[in-house]
Amino acid sequence: MENLINIFVKSIFIDNMIFAYFLGMCSYLAVSKTVKTSMGLGIAVVFVLGITVPVDYLINKYLLTAGALTWISPALADVDLSFLSFIMFIAVIASMVQLVEMVIEKFSPALYSSLGIFLPLIAVNCAILGGSLFMQEREYASVAEATSFGLGSGVGWFLAIVGIAAIREKIRYSNVPAPLKGLGITFIITGLMGIAFMSFMGIKL
Repeated sequence: MENLINIFVKSIFIDNMIFAYFLGMCSYLAVSKTVKTSMGLGIAVVFVLGITVPVDYLINKYLLTAGALTWISPALADVDLSFLSFIMFIAVIASMVQLVEMVIEKFSPALYSSLGIFLPLIAVNCAILGGSLFMQEREYASVAEATSFGLGSGVGWFLAIVGIAAIREKIRYSNVPAPLKGLGITFIITGLMGIAFMSFMGIKL
């Protein structure tokens, strides 16, 4: 249990998808104009990461890695389907995003309208694919660890986009120099937030 909490906390603060790896920056910058919209997209990303990472873990462990198909037949021990990782992971992500899109459209049409094209673009959000690839690279021992990592990565992305949205709402009333208005000051604030999150690297987990 302690290991799961460590993975969860580390993926939020130390290995934050935005501030440590700068993954998912396109929707992070485009949608973070209001807190309400950012929260909607952030929750959708948490859900998609929380589902796709453990599902991709199971696919990777029981289908793709070398010798994974021995549960079907010992004769398949030499089969290695790891070259299919990208296409399989992307297929799972696209399916989950389609499900999220249908649910949001049905239960929150206003949020669906405000998110616009960026909701289906979660399917090509590199933070989502990055979560599955990091899971594969780090070789987590169980589906619980993969789930903890996926949820933590989603929560970290959620905190990042809601944080920058809250700041952007406030700086509308600030005297920002004209050349830096819009994305310019947003990039600067993102860099400062990234430096702030680096302070968590000193935490021993």
